[in-house]
Amino acid sequence: ANLLSHGYPKTLNALNTVGYKEVIQFLDGEITFEECVSTIKRNTRRYAKRQLTWFRADPEIHWFEVKRKEDFLIAAAEIARIYRRKMLSPREEKS
Repeated sequence: ANLLSHGYPKTLNALNTVGYKEVIQFLDGEITFEECVSTIKRNTRRYAKRQLTWFRADPEIHWFEVKRKEDFLIAAAEIARIYRRKMLSPREEKS
């Protein structure tokens, strides 16, 4: 409401993101507060799923499961190894 009161248009791209667009619908009386919260939760889950799909398709992304202190140390060592390998290997020139 504060952003809109300062003259930012509802059509502003930054306001068309999860959370903002649902709250604007609520402020405009298009949906109830409960629908607003429910829709934000749903859209956040969908967005997170799309991000995971995108990240999983990128071979440069390395996933680490860290549940214990020992897992963190193993992950940190692997990250350092990957970083050193990338810094020491010649960079490929893009054509």
